[in-house]
Amino acid sequence: MKIYTSFATALNTLLADDTAITLTSECFMPLSIEDIGPSAEGHRQIAISHTATQNGDLMRDPEMVFRFITDGDTQVAEPISFRNDFMGINQEVYRYDDHGKATHVDTRLKAELKSFARLWFRNLKHQGFYGKSVIRKRLS
Repeated sequence: MKIYTSFATALNTLLADDTAITLTSECFMPLSIEDIGPSAEGHRQIAISHTATQNGDLMRDPEMVFRFITDGDTQVAEPISFRNDFMGINQEVYRYDDHGKATHVDTRLKAELKSFARLWFRNLKHQGFYGKSVIRKRLS
């Protein structure tokens, strides 16, 4: 749970009081972060992605969606999907029924996304996305 708490802290820090932003740090692909609204089960969801263009189309490289769960005073964010448009990959941790209720979990993928997110947030810090020199553009 400690790592999921750190994901929630990182996403809330990057997004701050905005609902959608783009951050630019010198020499790196822009980073977009957006509160995409609640899941069918009522959980807050935030998408984070590096973006680039190919043939005029906006591409995610990669994008991860995190769902937030609050337990008392503790807020956690677990990665629930991974997408890379350049590679044609779209992976979901959960399968859902017709009402949007999670019915199955891919535990292997869940562990992989947890590991990837840990590395990605560490890299974002080293790349300056948390720093004072980052260019912050509010989208909404």
